[in-house]
Amino acid sequence: MNLIQRVRRKLFPPRKVIEGYENEELVDTIFRKTLAYEPTGDWPLVATVKTVLDFGGGAGLHYKLARQQSPDIRWAIVETPAMARRAGELATNRLRFFSDIDKAADWLGDVELMHSNGAIQYVPDAIETVRALCATRPSTMVWKRVPTSDDETLDSEVQTSFLSDNGPGSLPTAKDKLVRYERNRIPSQAFVAAHEGYGMVERSSDPLERGTEQFRFVRH
Repeated sequence: MNLIQRVRRKLFPPRKVIEGYENEELVDTIFRKTLAYEPTGDWPLVATVKTVLDFGGGAGLHYKLARQQSPDIRWAIVETPAMARRAGELATNRLRFFSDIDKAADWLGDVELMHSNGAIQYVPDAIETVRALCATRPSTMVWKRVPTSDDETLDSEVQTSFLSDNGPGSLPTAKDKLVRYERNRIPSQAFVAAHEGYGMVERSSDPLERGTEQFRFVRH
C-alpha cells in the first residue's frame, strides 16, 4: 500500500462494518487471499516435523509455506466453523480442516507440533482452549503473537481492522470495509500454568507484533 492510499484510508475510512470472525464475507476474503498467496523462504521449525496441529491457521497459509520444504507433512487446521467449512474444499490426504480440537488430533494420530500464530486471543475462553490443546499431548507447543497481561483477570477490548488487511498478501477490492471483533489480553501466569505436563523453554517478545509474546513448551 502506497502513501497516498494510506492517507486516503485514514481520512476516509470505510463506513460499513463486519462483525466477528464468523462473517461469511470475511471468511471468503481470507480464503481467496490464501489461494493466491505464494510464500517464499524456508521454515526451520517444521523441517523435521511430520504432523502439525495448527490452531487458528485460516485457510492454510502456514501449510503452504511448510509443504515447500516438507511435502509429506500432515497438517490439521482448527478454525471457526465458518472457516473450516469454506476451506474444506482445499482438503487433501495431508491437509484437513476442523472446528474441533479433539477431532483434529484424532486425524493426525501422533501430534508432534502444536502451532498457533495470533489466534488464542480471539477465542471466548483462552485458558480452557490452551488446556484442551495440551490434552492432545503434542511433543512441542509453539505460540506466536500472544498478547499477555500481568493482571490476573482477562482484559478484553474491541479491535477494528480493515477487511483488506485480513489474510495473507493482497487482492483488489472494489470497496473496503471495517472488521470488528473482541480481542483478549491473556493473564500471563494463567497462560503458562495451563500448560500442565509441559516445561517452558522459550519466552520472549514477539518481533512480529508489538505488545505480544512468543512461547515454546516441550512435553515432560
